[in-house]
Amino acid sequence: MRARRIAAVDRPDTAFVIQPSASYGLTLSIRLPQQPGSFARVAAAIGGAGAILGAIDLVSVEHGEVIRDVTVACADAAHGEAVVAAVRTLDGVAVESVMDRTFKLHQGGKIEVTPKVAVKSRDDLSMAYTPGVARVCSAIHQDPERAWELTTKGNMVAVVTDGTAVLGLGDIGPQAALPVMEGKAMLFKEFAYVDAFPLCLATKDVDEIVAFVKAAAPGFGGINLEDIAAPRCFEIERRLSAELDIPVFHDDQHGTAIVVLAALLNALRVVGKRADQIKVVVVGAGAAGVASAEIILAHGARELLVCDVDGVLYPDRPGLDPHRIALAARTNPHGARGTANELLAGADVLVGVSGPGAVSVAAVRTMAPDAIVFAMANPVPEIQPEEVRDAAAIMATGRSDYPNQINNVLAFPGVFRGALDARASTVNEAMKLAAAQAIAGVIADDELHAEYIIPSVFNRQVAEAVAAAVAEAAADSGVARASREAVESRRAERN
Repeated sequence: MRARRIAAVDRPDTAFVIQPSASYGLTLSIRLPQQPGSFARVAAAIGGAGAILGAIDLVSVEHGEVIRDVTVACADAAHGEAVVAAVRTLDGVAVESVMDRTFKLHQGGKIEVTPKVAVKSRDDLSMAYTPGVARVCSAIHQDPERAWELTTKGNMVAVVTDGTAVLGLGDIGPQAALPVMEGKAMLFKEFAYVDAFPLCLATKDVDEIVAFVKAAAPGFGGINLEDIAAPRCFEIERRLSAELDIPVFHDDQHGTAIVVLAALLNALRVVGKRADQIKVVVVGAGAAGVASAEIILAHGARELLVCDVDGVLYPDRPGLDPHRIALAARTNPHGARGTANELLAGADVLVGVSGPGAVSVAAVRTMAPDAIVFAMANPVPEIQPEEVRDAAAIMATGRSDYPNQINNVLAFPGVFRGALDARASTVNEAMKLAAAQAIAGVIADDELHAEYIIPSVFNRQVAEAVAAAVAEAAADSGVARASREAVESRRAERN
């Protein structure tokens, strides 16, 4: 099997390998002669084109011909076209149809609203709807707190976006962002039994977004802000957190930061270093970079520098927005100047939340012994793991085809599960730190090693461990409105 090689952005001398994956999976309906060796030619063409052959299903046999549905994994859309073209060149073989498996999965959307109670009789209808529902409405009118127990509010999160910073696509608008928000809602339910609903807003105005979310808030127990471009995302989160009495959490900031800290906690255990003794360089001063820096500082790091495309942040650097000015005041304690590549000399930790080519191989080689490198740009990391295998003791990326994937799915389901269970009024720093420690703690001491510092997103222990830690931290920090007994009761009901 040949992997697809692509020139890295801004680094024409470097190539990185994109492995075939299900995200670019195709199902080919192929007609071929019913004779020995026919399918072997098809398989050879697919493998020769660099794709991975998956399921092979027999659809029909008639008139000396066979129709088979063949699943293949490709590296990207262009690679898929090349694979299909390779099969079409075979004599006696016809490609009847090609289905993109990812587009097929999205047909009709990925989520739906389903009832929790059956309505099969007049009695059912009279209790679930009129006239019985009027008594429930009156009870909530008299005591608004009862909405938490008598409606979906206590388990419902709004996933809010304006579509201005979607994945690596940028400002694609609210409607094009909907598949991502549906996916987010699906993951909430799958990993933490949290109901979530997408709200894609056709406005970029901060005041309008804040006003809309405040107006919609009575129906939700929490607000997940998603894919809103910086610096507006900071202001929107700050205002909503101040003006609402339910958790408001910008996942692009804090979900990333929580998982970064979890990975760092375990990485430091592996190399035998302490947070208060290390030099950390964060490359990228957007939403994820700012939040990652903040949480690492909160954990006890003393020497932390944040770099953007113009170099390291410092308080009187021209052109900084208020959020970066505030961060500059809390970082770079020795007043360093220079670029990320220059400042990596002697650093113990690199946290990359920027883009491909943001740091050089030569710069990574100047880092301290037992260097820790987190290169999280997707799909192309700041630096390829293969390039610094001999320079980095521990390497993590945002990709699933390397060890140590740093993925927000490890954080946000459990964070909201714990916040909802505790009826928390906010998500504070103590809750975020607790979430990071819970994720790190899922890996036992005897399992921990350089290629296993962060658990799999499919480890079902993670969300429950995070939820328990977040709920406990909410109680300890005074923002929980539910008793510990009530939290335990909810957890027992789920289990």
